[in-house]
Amino acid sequence: MATLVAPDNFSAVEDAETLHKACKDMATLVVPDHVSFVDDAESLRKAFQEDYQYWKMLIFVFLCFDWLGWGTNEKTIISILGHRTAAQRQQIRVAYQELYQEDLVKRLESELSGDFEKAVYRWILGPADRDAVLANVAIRKLVSPDYHVIIEIACIRSPEELLAMRRAYQARYKRSLEEDVAAHTTVIILWYLLSQLLVALVTAFRYVGDEINARLAKSEAGILHDAIKDNAVNHEEVIRIVSTRSKTQVMATFNCYRDDHGTSITKKLLGESDQGNEFSKALRTAIRCLNDSNKYFEKVLRNAVKRVGTDEDALTRVIITRAEKDLKDIKEYYYKRNSVSLDQAVAKDTSGDYKAFLLTLLGKED
Repeated sequence: MATLVAPDNFSAVEDAETLHKACKDMATLVVPDHVSFVDDAESLRKAFQEDYQYWKMLIFVFLCFDWLGWGTNEKTIISILGHRTAAQRQQIRVAYQELYQEDLVKRLESELSGDFEKAVYRWILGPADRDAVLANVAIRKLVSPDYHVIIEIACIRSPEELLAMRRAYQARYKRSLEEDVAAHTTVIILWYLLSQLLVALVTAFRYVGDEINARLAKSEAGILHDAIKDNAVNHEEVIRIVSTRSKTQVMATFNCYRDDHGTSITKKLLGESDQGNEFSKALRTAIRCLNDSNKYFEKVLRNAVKRVGTDEDALTRVIITRAEKDLKDIKEYYYKRNSVSLDQAVAKDTSGDYKAFLLTLLGKED
């Protein structure tokens, strides 16, 4: 039996910073070398107070010309929070609470509005708590659950991140994620298979490793082919493979499928997706997330800015969840695919403080 040996002294903040440094080559977040959490908290407090005085003097101007924004308040918020890691943002929240006996998150909610408020709110939350909020918002969509967001979180996050999100979800909403997923997708009878797939994905704890069983990959590629041929999906076998195998193993299976059958599994499923088969649409999304997350995120971003009316929720979600991870790689892929930088696309389709905040997270220097 293995024994875990823990160091006598450790720092959660230092550990988080170490992980950030390991990922920063792919991240777009720009962080200063030296940070004072107390100074940050005091600056934010001052910004709130300055904004209050500014508002009293210029309320008429704001009502007539809301495009002017709220002066220095938003700029201060962006300059501080837009240049701090997740661990640093949590320390700022702690410092603010200790200094002013006030929840910084609630204060920000009361001070800000619109897409800017939503982006800052989700950014300042810890990653697990943020994912819990994103999942809940997706589940509770009025018309129908946005299951693509659920699949994105379940398939792209690491096993540890997914488990932490599920714990955060239960702590915040007093229900399990899988309970809510099942409750909101089995209402429609035709979505029974979709519900099975989603529950399997959100409850998975995949093995993380580079090992590949080539024989298993070839065998399961054949199982997938037989399961979906003639547009008759054998859902049990498909769900088992997609939800239980490691990402490395399942990618090998998808590669075998393409090599053996001359087409990708996503193209095979495309016909059913176009015919309104929700299970096939969800399955295709899961495969794309598992197979190439950068390619998946590029398409989400492209659709967000090229549709009639920007999809701010999708745009915000991708930028705030990937800025500390791999947004630099996603930006490069976006440019290759669209011949325009993501910064330019965001600048064109957004405005005001919301635009400034997103561009800051994208790494654009002032």
